[in-house]
Amino acid sequence: MTSRKPAARELLLTCEHGGNRIPGAYAHLFRGEQALLASHRGWDPGALQLARLLSRRLRRPLYATTWSRLLVEHNRSPSNPRIWSAFTAGLPKAERERILERWWRPHRETVERAVADAASRGRVVHVAVHSFTPALDGEIRNSDVSVLYDSRRRKEREFCDRWMALLHDLDPAVRIRRNYPYAGKADGLTTWLRQRYPESRYVGIELEINQGWVGRAGWKHLQEHIADSLGAAVP
Repeated sequence: MTSRKPAARELLLTCEHGGNRIPGAYAHLFRGEQALLASHRGWDPGALQLARLLSRRLRRPLYATTWSRLLVEHNRSPSNPRIWSAFTAGLPKAERERILERWWRPHRETVERAVADAASRGRVVHVAVHSFTPALDGEIRNSDVSVLYDSRRRKEREFCDRWMALLHDLDPAVRIRRNYPYAGKADGLTTWLRQRYPESRYVGIELEINQGWVGRAGWKHLQEHIADSLGAAVP
């Protein structure tokens, strides 16, 4: 009797809030809003930098978008009203459809194809790289690194336990939390893909980094520790 060979695991990286660009056709909607676009409301500072480092060090593909979330929210489903910001929610429906077609669907469909291709060969581990502001509405976020996942999916829970244990071993001082400051089951790209694949084929994790680390002493080492621990978690 031969033993069954375990399914291969492939790592795929994405970044949904990698920049704060606004297409020229919609620049007039954001006139005078440069400070807002540069803030955490316009993008995820540090996320694309980290995602690119992970991609280089682990030699895994990265799919990123650099259009501002204030144009269209790449980490929301098209039926979610929160896909639109105060700047775009009032546009005519036909105009919003054009924005989805030109600036939202290309990233979503590229990621979906990549996941489908990897899942056809085994199990894909999808890590979507994001960052969060250190404080919001007067609340201090007491985490440096967080992972968001669906706790009902055992494979995701076990993967995060293994990855975060490895990160803790490399840097015991880093504050690590799970499903914080957001819920891992909330509407997002990983949630969208979980609905299409069983956990035997798809493990979807959102990695959240505290933006207070970006550019400060220790930022480079934190990125390297995240890369090393992720590489060890996905052999």
